[in-house]
Amino acid sequence: MEDTFTFLAVLSRSWALVAMMAVFIIVVIWAFRPGSRAVHRDTADIPFRYEDKPAPPADAGDRARKEARS
Repeated sequence: MEDTFTFLAVLSRSWALVAMMAVFIIVVIWAFRPGSRAVHRDTADIPFRYEDKPAPPADAGDRARKEARS
């Protein structure tokens, strides 16, 4: 019985390592895929979009919420 438990414990640790490595590799490949360059560039430029003035309101609902706050 102990040999079976030890075998299963070692097997589960090694397969968990393999699974985590596979997830890591998939995430890295997904992040550096060719089509994601534009998305990453657009996301990186968010803080610099409206340097000289605030962003325009998206719709009338935003304006009503801003007026209610002041």
